[in-house]
Amino acid sequence: MVLTAGETGARFLLLGGAAMDGPRYILWNFVSSRRDRIKQAKSDWQAGRFGKVRGDEAEFIQLPVVRG
Repeated sequence: MVLTAGETGARFLLLGGAAMDGPRYILWNFVSSRRDRIKQAKSDWQAGRFGKVRGDEAEFIQLPVVRG
């Protein structure tokens, strides 16, 4: 593998460690070891209960439609 950087350089971060203790569930930007927490995050997002990003309060990105 060859990595190259642009004119301004690059930053590279490699993380490692012991294997996780179980499965992880992913839905869009939500990751958890428990499905019920993913379901709650989905509900909280749709209800607008997440904090706003300063300077970007006007935009709201809808949760993607998950098929399957």
